[in-house]
Amino acid sequence: MIRRPIYLDCHATTPVDERVLAAMLPYFTEHFGNPASVGHPYGWEAEAAVRQARETLAQAINAQPEEIVFTSGATEANNLAIKGIAEAYCQQGQHIITVQTEHKAILDPCNYLEKLGFQVTYLPVDSDGLLDLNLLEKAFRPETILVSVMAANNEIGVLQPIAQIGGICREHQVLFHTDAAQAIGKIPLDVEAMKIDLMSLTAHKVYGPKGIGALYVRRKPKVQVAPQLHGGGQERGMRSGTLYPPQIVGFAKAVEIALAEQAEETTRLTLLRQQLWRKLSQIDGIYLNGHSTQRLPGNLNISLEGVDGAALLLGLQPVMAISSGSACSSAKIAPSHVLLAIGRSEQLAYSSVRFGIGRWQTTAEIDEAAERASATIHSLRRQTVLH
Repeated sequence: MIRRPIYLDCHATTPVDERVLAAMLPYFTEHFGNPASVGHPYGWEAEAAVRQARETLAQAINAQPEEIVFTSGATEANNLAIKGIAEAYCQQGQHIITVQTEHKAILDPCNYLEKLGFQVTYLPVDSDGLLDLNLLEKAFRPETILVSVMAANNEIGVLQPIAQIGGICREHQVLFHTDAAQAIGKIPLDVEAMKIDLMSLTAHKVYGPKGIGALYVRRKPKVQVAPQLHGGGQERGMRSGTLYPPQIVGFAKAVEIALAEQAEETTRLTLLRQQLWRKLSQIDGIYLNGHSTQRLPGNLNISLEGVDGAALLLGLQPVMAISSGSACSSAKIAPSHVLLAIGRSEQLAYSSVRFGIGRWQTTAEIDEAAERASATIHSLRRQTVLH
């Protein structure tokens, strides 16, 4: 039997936890009803499961159940937040503030709105990937309606000071949205303490199923969001479409497990990340991307001098599954906008890889990954010299 590579790409997606799968299975077969079918037991069972899941997710972020709007994932949640707020508040102002290192699911909707006449300020970050709060303060205008800053960066794992950003937005009476796709279940999130008005979530980064996410939308004071999908009027009219109980139940179970194990898992993953970096940092011409400690526990993003990132991925492919630091879209390979924003050269941005350490990783796997990565890097550098 061929051994599968060590999976170190947990920021791209995670496997579904067996406990999550077990919770989901009955809702594919036995309890298969439509939650909107209120005239019979099949619908009642499905609706009850959705209601319980909504309560679980709300408790996870200190929200109210009715503030959770289910979506197909964080991309849809981000689009609903950005475009939904823009449409709902366009009479009050048409200026949005965000950050250069945001996910494309934030940047692309902002670019779309610019074509419609909105103005967007894209704030820079420092060399560690952190937002300067003084720059944020200066960016507000009378016509600013929304600030969107992600909680945890998907490439370099940097954790932004969300509570402080929320406080600044509240002082300016401007709505605050955060993309917490990578953060949910990994760091504490509290919409009240952090003064968050909208928060995007997804299940598949936290050992839940793909295809399900949510948008938290504050009700007190009430935040207006213009729907982007029209139809049956589900989710209080904000997101039409038949709800999918198996995914929703799985989402809630995944978050429930992650919260229960968060403290222990944070310590374990941080130690594994430090173990990996301790070994890799001995290589000449290697750079850590992002803040050394203010980052997701399982994230390690590095750039390497004199090594082609694609060649490194190819060389490591039989042994481990990791991602390049470069973003690929529409079959066009471009240097990561996140790495360029923190000051890396195009060459270093192309020569970057991201390790995403996960729930079932062992110290032995991390040692093997470090040894194989080191050997491959040295081999590629020798080949470059020979050529």
